[in-house]
Amino acid sequence: MKGTSVAATGRPTGRVSAVLFDRDGTLIEEVPYNGDPSRVRPVPSARRALERLRALGIPVGVITNQSGLGRGLMAPEQVKAVNRIVEAQLGRFDVWAVCPHQPTDHGGCACRKPKPGMVLSCASRLGVPVSEIVVIGDTGSDMQAALAAGATPILVPSPMTLPVEIEQAPLVADDLDLAVHLALGLALPRVIVEDALPGPRTPEPGRRPTGRLH
Repeated sequence: MKGTSVAATGRPTGRVSAVLFDRDGTLIEEVPYNGDPSRVRPVPSARRALERLRALGIPVGVITNQSGLGRGLMAPEQVKAVNRIVEAQLGRFDVWAVCPHQPTDHGGCACRKPKPGMVLSCASRLGVPVSEIVVIGDTGSDMQAALAAGATPILVPSPMTLPVEIEQAPLVADDLDLAVHLALGLALPRVIVEDALPGPRTPEPGRRPTGRLH
């Protein structure tokens, strides 16, 4: 990305026992409500970053909001087919967690990010303390889910990331390679992404900025 600058240093501390990734906009290019495996395009550094973690024996997983299921825009088989292609292109993941609920499904959904349910579920299934998990994603909801669960969040901005989400994120990396460096606790500086988003992100007068709805 262009326009990166280095600010105060910061990195996760302690042991990292697993790294969980958001799917759309983080591991693969954003395609709203995508049920077509042929449209899956990994981001450039995804495979390399994942292989580094696998080589160290660190489990990797995916936590993804897929409200297209609850909206009736996709069938479960389509989501599974997309996930299979993601694994075919990026390698096997140790754990997957998919939330099918809409944002308006308040009747007991504890999994949809920014809630911590998927992070906690993956920690339990992997058998690791949630405090030893790093969550990497491109939205404020990814960061909030990690913090609510007690995990360490790292933001990797995409074209859909809002400036306020960058400002509020505890750790920001300009690509997945640097995010994995930070996750592993290497002595690297915190990177703040400035002027890296295409076009203005100022909301229209009277409108409150909102994030994406997967």
